Amino acid sequence: MDSLLVEYRAHGFFSSSGTGPAEADRLAAVRSLQRAFSRIDWELDDEGVLRPAGVEVVGSVGGRPAIEDQLDRLRRATDDPALLLGTAKEMLESTAKFVLEFFAVPYSNRTSFDELWHHARDRLGLLPEHLDVTAPGGAQVKAMLGASWVIAKTANEVRNLEGTGHGRTLPTGVTPEMALLIVRESCSVAELVLATLDRMAGR
Repeated sequence: MDSLLVEYRAHGFFSSSGTGPAEADRLAAVRSLQRAFSRIDWELDDEGVLRPAGVEVVGSVGGRPAIEDQLDRLRRATDDPALLLGTAKEMLESTAKFVLEFFAVPYSNRTSFDELWHHARDRLGLLPEHLDVTAPGGAQVKAMLGASWVIAKTANEVRNLEGTGHGRTLPTGVTPEMALLIVRESCSVAELVLATLDRMAGR
């Protein structure tokens, strides 16, 4: 599919031809192709770049090169579940470290993934125990925050079992569809954390 899209780009399928009936037909064809990809959880932008749906949800990533690089790899690793899982975990770990560095919280190579995320969520007020469950919707928001940690924790665990790294010698048993689900949910958690940090920093 990537090779086919390269051919489309080379022949100007994704380049504006100005105005008139030809341009209207081109745009209609592009929109039709985008809708087709969206039905199978892929996003095709107007320049003909294909990526897993959900990666672009991390909109608060500006100025964070390590996280930006991992998101870029997630966009390109479309047919490699193990790489998707490994990169999603790395992106989550980089996100937690970025928060800790902002608050000048020390950590080391021995600091576990769980510890990084606990301290990051603590500084941001995103631990479920921080919430007032007597407030309207408090119990439900607490449950959602708990679920966000389950997503991050599970992404780390499944990467250790099935993703890249740790000297694995066998192909991953996770399907591409499941890997993309993990990527989308991990990106949602990263966006929650980075957007909260931006709000607290007045950005």
